[in-house]
Amino acid sequence: MARVLIVEDEERIASFVSKGLRADGHLTTVVGDGREGLDHALSGEFDLMVLDIGLPSLDGFDVLDQLRSQGSK
Repeated sequence: MARVLIVEDEERIASFVSKGLRADGHLTTVVGDGREGLDHALSGEFDLMVLDIGLPSLDGFDVLDQLRSQGSK
């Protein structure tokens, strides 16, 4: 069972992805903007992140760049 962070601002899409992952036995957390997604990703509590590109506050590319600059792979 993986802990999956879903960073998606479209509620319907986030719900669909979360439901599918939970049905497969994974734990999910959904956040709706890039800044919050970055904070959660840096917490070290997640095994995987599903990251949208077009997000409020920070887009997905900026989130990824910041994670990589801080040593995340």
